[in-house]
Amino acid sequence: MKKLIKINTSTPASENKGVTFKKFDKKDKTETVELTEERVKAALSEVYDPELPVSIVDLGLIYDTKISGNNVNLKMTLTTPGCSMGSMIAGQAEMALKEIGADNVLIEVIWDPPWNPDMMSDAAKEKLGVG
Repeated sequence: MKKLIKINTSTPASENKGVTFKKFDKKDKTETVELTEERVKAALSEVYDPELPVSIVDLGLIYDTKISGNNVNLKMTLTTPGCSMGSMIAGQAEMALKEIGADNVLIEVIWDPPWNPDMMSDAAKEKLGVG
């Protein structure tokens, strides 16, 4: 439970001056949403590489996902080891997973196997004109 303490100093003389307390009950966590591979994949499908108009799922950047309760361990890669947007992409992936109910998200960026265009979905290849 959180408490907000407010000190009333600028009220008119006819009103009470002093201290008031307001309680805020914590959000009830009994309403947990089950995380599934499908929900995780759908959430990550909304995360796009900022340099390409394709999601990280369609690019083939997601290598492995492990779910334990409301915790997610994600192994992913980037299109190049020198990608300057890596931390931003990982941060967006973490936020997307927390939005669907993940409590803890661990993202490991790995380089083995190295990413190549063959890992892209057919839709991504078509969108980017890669044959």
